[in-house]
Amino acid sequence: MTRFACKNAAMTVSAKGAQARRGRPGYDLDSLLAVVVTVFNERGYDGTSMEDLSAKLGIGKSSIYHHVDGKEDLLRMSLDRALDALFAVTEEPATTAGPAIDRLEQLVHRSVEVLIAELPYVTLLVRVRGNTPVELRALARRREFDRLVGDLVQEAAEQGDLRTDVDPAVISRLLFGTVNSLTEWYRPRRGISPDEIAAAVVKVAFGGLRTTS
Repeated sequence: MTRFACKNAAMTVSAKGAQARRGRPGYDLDSLLAVVVTVFNERGYDGTSMEDLSAKLGIGKSSIYHHVDGKEDLLRMSLDRALDALFAVTEEPATTAGPAIDRLEQLVHRSVEVLIAELPYVTLLVRVRGNTPVELRALARRREFDRLVGDLVQEAAEQGDLRTDVDPAVISRLLFGTVNSLTEWYRPRRGISPDEIAAAVVKVAFGGLRTTS
């Protein structure tokens, strides 16, 4: 083979190598978490190894460690994504000003929208059982969110806009039990928007909770 031919062959091999490298899947943290949370939901956190994540992502474990410290770090980030989105709702103007009943309705409505937007992450959060320090921390934050909801329910009842023959604590649990149940059956499909789902939840729930004038 001539030097020219060898050079061309080498260039071809080099080009193919570069193409192969470009074709390997690359991830930023958000896209990596999107795959990881799916695996956690399918296999369970305890049943998922770094080898499982590496295989699903199509990258070596060292590439995962480039983004995070380990599996528990991935769990923390996934749970925080859901919790941060839910707590952000409690700080929106429509949930912080006005009659308590209206703020409560808005909180439920927006929580449904958050659940749909962050469905895999909220699904993981709902399934947490407290088996690790990260899970215990997430459960503590969930209890804080539940307390905020409970306070708003109590305030609405005291203002006379919510029926008083049902314990406010029960109302709070029923409301968000309904919201959280969406993780078990809701799947995105054409013809129904997150806003429509949220409006339906609010209509059904508060139709039996609001006092009649």
